[in-house]
Formats: sequence, C-alpha cells, structure tokens
Amino acid sequence: MKRISVDIGGTFTDCFFVWDDIYVDAKSLTTHHNLAIGFNDALDLACKRAGLDRSTVLSEVDSVRYATTLGTNALIERNGPQVAAIVTHGFEDTIPLSRGRGYGEGLDYSMQQNLPAAERPEPLVPRAMIRSVKERINSAGKVVAALDPDDVRSVVRELVDAGAEAIVVSLTNATENPEHELAIQEIILDEFPPHELGAIPVLLGHQVSGRKGEYVRATSTIIDGYLHEIMFHALSQLSNNLRDFGYDKPMLVIHNSGGMAQMNSTDALQTIHSGPIAGVGAAEHLSNETGIGHVISTDMGGTSFDIGLVPEGGVKHYDFLPTIDRWLVSVPMVHLDTLGAGGGSIASYDRIHNSVKIGPQSAGSNPGPACYDRGGLKPTVTDADLVLGYLDPDNYANGFIKLNPKRARFALEENLCDHLDMDVVEVARVIKDGVDEQMAIGIGKELRVRGYLPEDFTMLAYGGNGPLHACGVARHAGIKRVLAPPFSSVFSACGAGNMRQLHFHERGVHVTMYNATTRSLYDDYVEFNTVVAELEAKGREDLVRQGFSADDVRHRLELDMRYGNQLLTQAVTLPDINRMDGVGDVLEIIKIFGDVYSHRFGASSAAPEAGIRCNTVRVASYVEGDVVNFDELTVGGDRREPAPAGHRKVHFIGHPKAIETPVYDQDALTAESVIHGPAIVTTENTTFLVEPSWRLEPTPQGAVWFLQD
Repeated sequence: MKRISVDIGGTFTDCFFVWDDIYVDAKSLTTHHNLAIGFNDALDLACKRAGLDRSTVLSEVDSVRYATTLGTNALIERNGPQVAAIVTHGFEDTIPLSRGRGYGEGLDYSMQQNLPAAERPEPLVPRAMIRSVKERINSAGKVVAALDPDDVRSVVRELVDAGAEAIVVSLTNATENPEHELAIQEIILDEFPPHELGAIPVLLGHQVSGRKGEYVRATSTIIDGYLHEIMFHALSQLSNNLRDFGYDKPMLVIHNSGGMAQMNSTDALQTIHSGPIAGVGAAEHLSNETGIGHVISTDMGGTSFDIGLVPEGGVKHYDFLPTIDRWLVSVPMVHLDTLGAGGGSIASYDRIHNSVKIGPQSAGSNPGPACYDRGGLKPTVTDADLVLGYLDPDNYANGFIKLNPKRARFALEENLCDHLDMDVVEVARVIKDGVDEQMAIGIGKELRVRGYLPEDFTMLAYGGNGPLHACGVARHAGIKRVLAPPFSSVFSACGAGNMRQLHFHERGVHVTMYNATTRSLYDDYVEFNTVVAELEAKGREDLVRQGFSADDVRHRLELDMRYGNQLLTQAVTLPDINRMDGVGDVLEIIKIFGDVYSHRFGASSAAPEAGIRCNTVRVASYVEGDVVNFDELTVGGDRREPAPAGHRKVHFIGHPKAIETPVYDQDALTAESVIHGPAIVTTENTTFLVEPSWRLEPTPQGAVWFLQD
C-alpha cells in the first residue's frame, strides 16, 4: 500500500504518508491563497523523513486523498458567486422565510435562548434572484400542471441578465418525479451550452438531496451551488499540482458522510467538515481493531475543537438535518460538534462578566498567534501555553516555527492584564483553564444528551494541540482514561487514509412498520424492495463509473426510524438485511430498532405502543480497501522512568508557584517507559503535557496513554 492522505485545516496542513511498511506524518502551515503550496511543503517533509523524493512518490503512489475545510471557510467569509434559484410558482418566499426556527439555527446555545434579539442570516440567494415557473407535480409524482418551455427560457434569461453565476432548480415534489427539474436543466444547457463562454453551473435539488421537505432541499442545493465554483477551482488547482509532478490517477476527496469519492463524483456540500469527520472515522477504526470500547474523539487543532462520538461497536451518529453555518440542510452527515477553541483561538476581554472570552475568532495561520512573530497582535491559547512554559520556543512544530515569548507576553499584557488587574502568568492560567473547561463542557453535553456518562468513555486526544490540553480537559470532564492515538498530530489525515470509496443515496418514505391504530405490521414488501433496489443501482453506477467492478460493490441498508410522532429519529443499520421477504424481516427490523433505542435511552424509554415509523431509506454503497493497521494498546507491566533531556519552570493549574519540571524528547516515548507528572514531552509535531497526578504510558506504535495516578 502506497498512499498520501492530506487534511487541510485552517492553520496547518497535515500529511499522513504510507509507503509499504513505512508510516510517516508531517505538518506545514496552510497557504490559503494557494493550497498546493502548503501541500507540497508537507509532502516534501514527509518524503524527506522517508528518504524519498516527491516526483518518485507521486509517480508510484496508489492514491492521494484530500480532506479540507475550504468550503466551511468560504461560507464564513461569504465570498461565493451570485446564486439564483428557480422554484415552483407560489413557492417564491419559501427560501427567504425559512422556518420559524431560522432565526436561531447556527447560533450558540445562549443566543438560541434569546431569539427576539437574533437576526436572520444574510441570504445566499436574495429575494430578487428567485424566480418561479408555472408547473406542479403532486406528492404522488403525478404531473398536475405541465412545464412551459417558453416560460422557463424567459425566467432563465431574466436571471442571467440580473447577474446569476450559478442556477439552483428546486421544485415541489421533485423527489417523487424529477421530470420537470431535468427539463429545466436541458433548456438552460440549450440556451447556454457548457462549451461556450457564459455557461453557468446548474444544480438540481433532487440530485443533491433525495428527501422530502422543500425548504431544506432548496437550502442544501443553494449551499452546494454557492460553494461549487470555489471548490472546483481549489481542488482543480490541487489536482493540477499533482499532475505536474507525475501523478496521473484521479484525486480522491473525503466526504462528510464518512466515505470518499473521486473529485468528479463529489458535491461541494459533501466536503463541509470532511477533515474532522475523517478523524472520527479513524477513531472508529481504532476502536474496532483494539477493542478499547466507547470512545469520544476530540480534535484540537489551531482553529477549532471537534468532538465526535464512537460508541462500542462502531455505530455512527448521524445528523439527519444538520446545520451548516446558519442554514438547515438535508444531507446525511456524521455527527460532529465543533467549538471555536483551538490553539489559535483569540482570547478577548468580556466587559459584561469581567472575564476572558475564548474564541470563536481565530488568528489562523496568517498572521497566527502573536508568538508566531508574523504580525499577530491579539493573544491566543498558544500564547498562553507559551507563557506558562508548556512550549519550547526553539522546537515548536519541529523547529519550523520559532516562537517569540516576548510577543506572547506583550499581547496578553496589552489586551487583558490591565482589564483583569492580573499579571501575565495569572491571565495565561485563566486562558488555559478556561479553554479546557469550555472543551470539557462540550464533551459532557455531547455525551449526556445522547444518554452516555463521561466515565464510561476513553477520550482520544489528537490534533496538534490535543495532547497538550488532554489532562486539563479530562479533569474538567470527569474522564479517567485519555489516549493520544498513533500519529496523533495528523490523526484526521490518517483517517482519510483509511476511508473507503463510498456513496450514500437516500429516499424519503412513509413506511409504518407497526400501525398502533390497526395493530398491523407493514406488508408492502414489493414497494420497500423497489426503493432499496433503486438506491443500490445508483450507488453501483457511481462506483462502476469510477473504475470498480460491479461485483466488488457492497451495500449497507440503513433506516431512519422513530416511535410514533416523536421528533427524535434514530439511524438503524441493518447488516444482514437488504430486502423484506416476509413478516420475519419486519419483526427483525423492529427488534434491532428497539435494541438500539433502549441501549441509548434505557429500556423504559421505548414506546412501540405509539407505532413505529420509518421516514428515510438510505443505502451506503462501497468497496473494501486496504487500511492502516493499529497495534494493541497495551498498558502496565514493568516500565522505567527515562532520564529527562532537561528541566524548566512550568506553571500548572491549581499550583500557585512554578514547578521545576522535567522535559523529555521523542526518544522517551518507548513502550518500556512511564513518565509521571508533572512532565513535558516535546516531539516533532506536538507537545505532551503530563499534569500533576497523571502519568504517561506509551505503546509500541506510538500511541500514548494518559492515566491518573
């Protein structure tokens, strides 16, 4: 196996490089103006560590996989094209009105409790760029009012004259019958052929989302259209860079559904949060291979802190109607909770509470934290960590970035010390303890809202800053076991290397598995099986188009189910069922749903007497592939305390004075070692902070346990 996996984050570009039995990780600063430069820097460093040159690697490697937050950043910065929308006559105001909850979607919890003070987001499609066409298809897919081609041509010309750079078509009930959406697409392409100057992208709602729901399908398609041009040019830039150095295979892009596909089979919407979700995939793979049980994955990078949940057995939690930025969408996405708490998160003075507010704004990679000495003037979490003595100014990011302690102290003093009437070390302590508590609250909320207890989980701490804050976060969250996994600083990139070629196709349905009124079970097996067969055919077609044999394609059936009219919807994976052949299959599906639901919320919470419904049928189509193998995570045994490389004074939370602390290097992380806190271990890509009353036990492959003494 020869593979390159890259996670392009807001601050760093992470690279995980596999060359047969050699595993190499490397990092570089993200170059937002040209992502290929940061990629080349990271790959060159990885090649140097493996003793290879870039041209040789790219000409012989099996695949190159990208995960990126570029789409997320584009939404935040609002630098997309002018998108126009075509809807069914009478539905012109559905998009701008959104829903009653539209004011609060995408806001933090405190703002959602004060909706009268909230404001709707600026629309991606202003009302003036929405036009309607005279047509109607009913909920059964029957044409009630035929489409008028001349009406469509007139509407399209109006939108183009008004400055439309992309057109979204989202018609009522198009998921039941896409005839009219396809006809509009054909008319637009006839008016503006793709081979001529002036051609514009056309996106159809039924192709982006197969679920019912006019508003969420429209917003999904609009975001896809808004990001289409940005993602196309950025990923094409990366693809062309690969070809310039001899890589002649299709570039693969990680999806937020937990899989990946070639660039020409990827919607821009599918790339949102793809990097952190690759980390959740790696956590699932690690849990399954090593048997460590329930896992909460935490990725602390330079910009954000991402939380993913992987219960024992690898059952993923999906967001059925996730919120992207400020808009509700209807695409299957692995659940992820993101906090604005990374190493580059800016600490500011909160006048109302006379305290420090951390994030969500980030200094990013340019200019970066003040201590980067690149023009940043605002204090960040990294500046606080440096002042407290956790970071080595001359050996940060393998010496690639030289830190300036004077700049860090100046930023804290200038922006916070006078307001809080504290010295610089006290302020740094407040920032460190505050960001740890903020992340712990996010973990606790994520676990308890889904029926779990923190003490039952192992916390995975990865990303460039994960091992640095692991003990503090675990202390606040009540977690006793923390694992910095193998290749922890680039763990999301490692997860991208394990992704399978996978496509999700889904369809909204109204299937009553058990009717509580008539006390009858579902029996229209032909209808159900027809839907499943259609979704399997779409997935098979996707993968065959990408060069795979139809015989190698596998399918996994998932249903979104609920009791009666409950709002809570539970995803149910059916590993041994892909068709309904009789009442036995219906009962088995009901039993699986009941078991999953009861495990999460307790046996007494199940309510079959209210009826059992399925509102979405989803088929995951995939092909198996080689994966990175993880070794066993052994702990205990005869271990010895290695000799430190040096000592320095370090400030710890709960200890009023600085402590003379041993400092270790990479060589101390052997499977025979144990390091008792307080201690610091500095490696090429990250720093392990072992706080007092904790100990560190490495494993053979490079994973490191944080355990309480």
